[in-house]
Amino acid sequence: MRRLAVLARAGILLAAVALTVTLHAPVAAAHANRVSTEPADNAALAAGPARVSATFNERLQTTFAAMTVVGPDGNLWSAGETSVQGAVVSVGLRPLGPAGTYTVNYRVTSADGHVVSGSWSFRLTAPGTGTPGPAAAAGNIAGAIPIWPFVLAAVVLVAGAALWTLRRRP
Repeated sequence: MRRLAVLARAGILLAAVALTVTLHAPVAAAHANRVSTEPADNAALAAGPARVSATFNERLQTTFAAMTVVGPDGNLWSAGETSVQGAVVSVGLRPLGPAGTYTVNYRVTSADGHVVSGSWSFRLTAPGTGTPGPAAAAGNIAGAIPIWPFVLAAVVLVAGAALWTLRRRP
């Protein structure tokens, strides 16, 4: 009976260590990273640019790329198809309208297949005369993957291994 108690404590300790390691694991950064933007992040512009672009540290896949520009009025100001050339993703803009902050949202696929998403903003200091596109859809194109399924799987695996170890005792 004493041996069973020791094995049970060891299993619980192992499960706690596995859970702690899983929750504090660093993020893997083997995919593309944005290295620059045009216009620059938080730039103040007197007139709107014709295109916005982001440059990454590696070539991007040309499939499933998306880039939108949402103005301070909540409308889309991007126009045309998103273009990927090498490590650069870009989209054209309508002539901008109201002064304020414009947010560029992007989602690209890096060369290794990882989906990379994010955003940056620039500010228009003088109002333009452009006409906006439709209202931007609720939510951002940059989606996050929840961690709880991975934590649950780790706990189940560790608990199963501890139970299997306890049942296999001589």
